[in-house]
Amino acid sequence: MSQAAENATPHRAPTMADVAQVAGVSHQTVSRVLSSHPNVRDTTRAEVLRAIEQLGYRRNSSARALVTRRTLTLGVVACNPTLFGPASTLFGLEEAARDEGYMVSAVTLRQYTASALEDAIDHLSNGGVEGIVVIVPKREAVAALAGLRLPFPVVTVEGGHDLPIPGVSVDQDLGARMVTEHLLAGGHPTVWHVAGPQDWLEAEARIKGWRATLEEAGAEVPPPLVGDWTALSGYRAGQELAGRVAVGSARRRSAPVSAVFVANDQMALGVLRAFREAGLSVPGQVAIAGFDDIPAAEYFAPPLTTVRQDFAAVGKASIRLLLDRVESGATRPDERVVIDPQLIIRNSSTPS
Repeated sequence: MSQAAENATPHRAPTMADVAQVAGVSHQTVSRVLSSHPNVRDTTRAEVLRAIEQLGYRRNSSARALVTRRTLTLGVVACNPTLFGPASTLFGLEEAARDEGYMVSAVTLRQYTASALEDAIDHLSNGGVEGIVVIVPKREAVAALAGLRLPFPVVTVEGGHDLPIPGVSVDQDLGARMVTEHLLAGGHPTVWHVAGPQDWLEAEARIKGWRATLEEAGAEVPPPLVGDWTALSGYRAGQELAGRVAVGSARRRSAPVSAVFVANDQMALGVLRAFREAGLSVPGQVAIAGFDDIPAAEYFAPPLTTVRQDFAAVGKASIRLLLDRVESGATRPDERVVIDPQLIIRNSSTPS
């Protein structure tokens, strides 16, 4: 066989027997090293690990699962992973799982129906996951989850609900309160709101915090404008608000538009464009703040005041809560972990 042909021939993956031969030990000893068995001498363990490194041996996870009944795999069910919040939550979960020595098998759904959620859980169960995290951003997701029998430990993320399932969430209400208080402190008589979709739990909580803060301050509560998290919906809301600025300055028939809290940064980007096209200066005539602190927020024109969510902390808390149930059998169904958000003040709400 020519050298070229030999190089083109795929090589057989090394086996545990190959490792045993190179290390000069038995197959059983290699198995003990791989399972971190204590009854292996340090020198022997070092030889086996050296052979593993030399051969590039990788354990067969299916075979290991048969022996240990552990797959070290966790499942995640998510929806709308193209949006910043769900995508960042999924990334945070995957990073946290890897830090704990687990892999993640994720299923993303177009819609959170009961049948779709049940199919996702069946798929993950057949794949041998030891527990799952379900990201439940919508009311329909909560309703779907409530009707299912769950075959393994489950933790929810962003589930503002009363289900007997442990969960982790960012305090959306607090974030809305902080940003609304910040805008009122700038001397604005009230704060308008561009809300997220009505069926999203996060949008509900942000409206709740915004409205409560205005009521407690004795400020007028304008009717919220509803978007769908996209920049386009924010642009359309911004056009309407820009029209209200003109009407308000001429006739004062409605609450003056001098400050706007937008429920996410993407919609805030659309609002900023609409205001710019209408000739309104930000923050000179209208102050604007968003929510999420997407990576581009500090590069908006002007840089956007916003509320930062710590998705890494959400991921760590969710995985730790799940592993408490997987590894120790903890059963507190009402356990909740709430992560505080952080207000990030930039030039869109305060003159430089």
